Amino acid sequence: MRSPKKFLAVLTALTLVVLGCSNSAEAKPVVLVVSFGTSYNDNRDLSIGGIENALKDKYGDTYEVRRAFTSQIIIDKLKERDNIVIDNVQEAMDRLVKDGVKEVVIQPTHVMNGFEYDDVVNEVSEYEDKLTSFKIGKTLLTQDSDYDTLVQVITDDTKDYNKDGTAIVFMGHGTEHNANATYAKVQDTLKAKGFGNYFVGTVEAEPTLEDVIAEAKAMGATKAVLLPLMIVAGDHANNDMAGDEEDSWKTAFENEGFEVECVLKGLGQYKGIQDLIVKHAGETIG
Repeated sequence: MRSPKKFLAVLTALTLVVLGCSNSAEAKPVVLVVSFGTSYNDNRDLSIGGIENALKDKYGDTYEVRRAFTSQIIIDKLKERDNIVIDNVQEAMDRLVKDGVKEVVIQPTHVMNGFEYDDVVNEVSEYEDKLTSFKIGKTLLTQDSDYDTLVQVITDDTKDYNKDGTAIVFMGHGTEHNANATYAKVQDTLKAKGFGNYFVGTVEAEPTLEDVIAEAKAMGATKAVLLPLMIVAGDHANNDMAGDEEDSWKTAFENEGFEVECVLKGLGQYKGIQDLIVKHAGETIG
């Protein structure tokens, strides 16, 4: 006759198997929020975290919201410095499959559909046949109405700086991808809506810093307010834009005689931008 201890062990093992099967079958659909990432903890919580929380508020009853970063350098730095573990895209997708998730919406927080977005699409597409529902959401600026919304949000938020003699300058990253045309379209939308003292430049492409300084001078500005046109106010915003180094945007404007004020606020902190990404996710969910 089997001993009570052995019987109990077998029963426990069977229970765990049943529960495991049940959990797998009941896995909630997932919205996987994919961001480049940042090692600036405070701004990450306000920007990327703000977007994720907005998605949880809207869809948390039916979807689990998960996080993935595309920058392995940032992932490694956070793990080593802060013992914070964040999945890269492949790890996040592998985890979904392992957890028995069958429905996923990939929602990027990228501003445009450039190289980073292309890489995300290529990477996650390999998992499409492992899921019963697989959808990829749009970047922040995809259609004309997105540009209208962006301009409305950033001009409303910066209205206190919008004074005679002040140039309000947004710094984007810039890319060799043809999606770099996004910045010109933001600029065109600003001008079309009457915001002639708002300017958009990039760190690594066009319009250049020199282009923006020339435009600000041409309008007769004596003060420049600098803000990032990026989801997070991370390394580029803190150093390339607001740093005291000789090649920073702040220093360049000061050297041209401008009074300079830097605002370290990523786009992800604006409620209107959070709402736009939530809207995109909803359009993808259907």
